[in-house]
Amino acid sequence: MHARLAAAAVTVALTGLVFSAPTASAAAALPATNTAHHCVHHTTGLCGWTHHQRPKNKTETAKCKDASLSYSRHSQGTCSRHHGVKYWFK
Repeated sequence: MHARLAAAAVTVALTGLVFSAPTASAAAALPATNTAHHCVHHTTGLCGWTHHQRPKNKTETAKCKDASLSYSRHSQGTCSRHHGVKYWFK
């Protein structure tokens, strides 16, 4: 009985490894500075560089819809408490 349960557990574990969906990786880190004058692809907001917007300094990540500035290291959640991103600078 134990041998059958152990064999079933191994089969389930191996099946999970073979057929598991790829896991989402952690949010990709944004570039350290915004001096490239272009933006990585974002699903929300506009690239500030292509809309003639300028960041306040070289570490500003985004300008939020309520005009506050963001210096986040990752794009996920940027300006989430400020009505979303209006312009990206990275």
